[in-house]
Amino acid sequence: MKFALAKQVLLDGINKVAGVVSTRPSMPILSNVLLDASNGELKLTTTSMELTILTKVPCIVEKPGAITLPAKKLQSIIRELRDGEVSIEVNGTVATIRCNRAQFKLNGLPANEFPGLPVFKEAREFKVQQGVLNKGFSFTEFAISNDGTRYVLNGIYTCFQDGKLTLVATDGRRLALFESELEFPESQSVCIDIPSRAVAEVHRLLGDNGDVMVRITSNQASFDFGDTLLITKLIDGNYPNYRQVIPTRSERTERVVIPAAELQSAVRRVSLLSSEKTNTVSFRFTPGVMSVQSSANMGEANEEVPIDYNGREISISFNADYVLAPLKSVGDQDVIIDLNDTSSPGVMRVADEFLYVLMPIRV
Repeated sequence: MKFALAKQVLLDGINKVAGVVSTRPSMPILSNVLLDASNGELKLTTTSMELTILTKVPCIVEKPGAITLPAKKLQSIIRELRDGEVSIEVNGTVATIRCNRAQFKLNGLPANEFPGLPVFKEAREFKVQQGVLNKGFSFTEFAISNDGTRYVLNGIYTCFQDGKLTLVATDGRRLALFESELEFPESQSVCIDIPSRAVAEVHRLLGDNGDVMVRITSNQASFDFGDTLLITKLIDGNYPNYRQVIPTRSERTERVVIPAAELQSAVRRVSLLSSEKTNTVSFRFTPGVMSVQSSANMGEANEEVPIDYNGREISISFNADYVLAPLKSVGDQDVIIDLNDTSSPGVMRVADEFLYVLMPIRV
């Protein structure tokens, strides 16, 4: 086996797949990346058995073949090489890596020991714009629970249903929901629970242009970007009825409209003097004015912001980080905040695509 390609091309390929590799794998082969060179391209594959990523890069193949090499060590070696052409020649299970005047010999394992790709049969298929899925993950990923005792919440509940793509994440203290219209046959409708690690890897691969083909079976899903394929097992379990958590219109009696950037900057400033333990910021809404306050042993902060509001006076407190989390993705749009009283959940909305339910903190 012998092939050559530009250092940066190889490094970009390794970087796409290296995130799957575990530092404590159940089998030594799972620490390795499978390199398969043939027909003018190099395929790089890594797997944790739960999550698999394959990507392809162009290369000059002098002698086709395959081997597995330690992924993290190979990544470190290629990263430190000077720019130029990298040549990799394999004899047995030893790879000789050459670039400029540098040479490394790296021990690997036979390619036939590497787990095969999962097989997809009778999969449902959905073509989704990368920009839409990218935005959807940005609006929901932060709310994924990391509580190991509630495993079904450790991912994003993803539904292709009623002509929409719906993404939901909750950790019990907040719920984030994103919806976007999507064309697909109603017979293909399905809901799945994508694990947080797979969400993070897919999100890292997503751009703002082009499409991603999503294929779903009973226990796994794949995301095909053309040159890169990610396959993940799905979370098995019944996701709770998240619709019950969303307050009805009768439970949201007052509405505030404010530019997201103004809300974000005010909360960020005032939270500098919030309690380190609770990170609480308090809001007081009166006609035309929103007052944001915080206090701790070291002092207190207050800022008033003009707002579009003509309702009754309402005071409510939230965790500052929870308020700020979705605002990073809103940009220059307005945020609509629906409230009822001090102890009822607040609802934040952006256009018709994002809804965020946030439990208050009792002060």
